[in-house]
Amino acid sequence: MASKDRGENERRSASISRKTNETDISVSVAIDGTGRASMETGVGFFDHMLDQLARHSMSDIEVRAKGDLHIDDHHTVEDTGITLGQAFSKALGDRKGITRYASLDLAMDEALTRAAIDVSGRPFLVWNVTFPTEKIGSFDTELVREFFQAFSQHAGITLHVTNLAGANSHHIAETCFKAVARVLRSAMEIDPRAADRIPSTKGILV
Repeated sequence: MASKDRGENERRSASISRKTNETDISVSVAIDGTGRASMETGVGFFDHMLDQLARHSMSDIEVRAKGDLHIDDHHTVEDTGITLGQAFSKALGDRKGITRYASLDLAMDEALTRAAIDVSGRPFLVWNVTFPTEKIGSFDTELVREFFQAFSQHAGITLHVTNLAGANSHHIAETCFKAVARVLRSAMEIDPRAADRIPSTKGILV
């Protein structure tokens, strides 16, 4: 496979740390991994969703986050999205050889979510997801969008997420994370017929 011929110096991995008055976050990403996940954000449901992101993108992801959870989960979730996006962007490098585009409809019980991605270097999020409840346990459902907004902006990806069916907020959120993970995996994979080329007629992805 072309991705195995890239050599040690081209291994697609990165570590990023980000510390503010609100959060202290460290993230490690290895794109060509096995889906290994190690999450400690202090937000149980969010850890569960990040586990899905790692497993279904086949990226090894480690997150250590300490945030002002005595206020709410917002800063921790958003800043994790920022830091994780930065790590993916750094790991992708110049994005040479990637497939770049992918789309998928993902079902989970009654829920169905569509995700489409362009790993373009140009950040944009289109979000068409409505949750029937404001919370999943103690987790604010509006934070799902906040995470993907931060992630897409700092990863440099165009991301469209549309929920097509669903009655259970947990299922809807999980299909969002799984669908994004699957398209991210497909779009980041090395195209063996164009492994040494930037997938753009401009010769650069930005």
